[in-house]
Amino acid sequence: MADRARRQPPVCKVVTINDVVTTEARAQDVRQVRAGYPTRYAPGQAHPTGQEARNTVSKLRVQSFAISVDGYSAGPNQDLQHPLGVNGPELMEWFFHTQVWRRMHGHDDGEAGIDNGIAEQGFVGIGAWILGRNMFGPVRGPWPDDSWKGWWGDEPPYHTPVFVLTHYPRTPLRMAGGTEFRFVTEGIHVALEQAIAAAGGRDVRLGGGVSTIRQYLAAALVDELHLAIRPVLLGSGEHLWKGIDMRALGYECVKYVAGERATHVFLRKRA
Repeated sequence: MADRARRQPPVCKVVTINDVVTTEARAQDVRQVRAGYPTRYAPGQAHPTGQEARNTVSKLRVQSFAISVDGYSAGPNQDLQHPLGVNGPELMEWFFHTQVWRRMHGHDDGEAGIDNGIAEQGFVGIGAWILGRNMFGPVRGPWPDDSWKGWWGDEPPYHTPVFVLTHYPRTPLRMAGGTEFRFVTEGIHVALEQAIAAAGGRDVRLGGGVSTIRQYLAAALVDELHLAIRPVLLGSGEHLWKGIDMRALGYECVKYVAGERATHVFLRKRA
């Protein structure tokens, strides 16, 4: 019986928002995010440098990644008018109402509930990002010129180096607020190596899109994955799980939290 108990698969822990932020250090991180530093350390906040940074193991994290009940994380027919695909914005309804989203767009309102608190945590401790080509923009094939600079205007919300996966070379693109897009043609492993080096001991956030996250999951390179499961059905689009056996790859569910507009599920790769 003892052997059978040891072989039992782990069960997701049901937690409340009070369990999510459990230490004063994390609470301080969240306060700094609310003060206007959504994706970088606030001035004066200690973060790893020098030998300490070299001794710190950066994690690759997927945060606030929305998914429908039927497993889609983007709708069909993505283009300039439909960056998330047809019906794709339904996936992000949990995020559009948060203070985090509203402040990114220059507003002082927004909801400060569970969804917002979890979204805030996804920006804490991030030193670099990785994005797929489609996440950066709708341009396909060779870059015709350098006119496309992302969806986010002159000051993107990253404030760190961002490594964009592409098959076509392009010179780095510096933006206001500390964001620098660096275009990587050598594949997902090289992009991760470069992002870890740039992160300075902090974590790397994998922003998407779906195809990029699937590649990193299939290679078992993602350390932590936060999914915001929306109670909607898309029916078609880009499916996150098709052909991927997360259990066989060594992932487990460690907790889930019911938010106002999404259920937040946290997965982790077993050591």
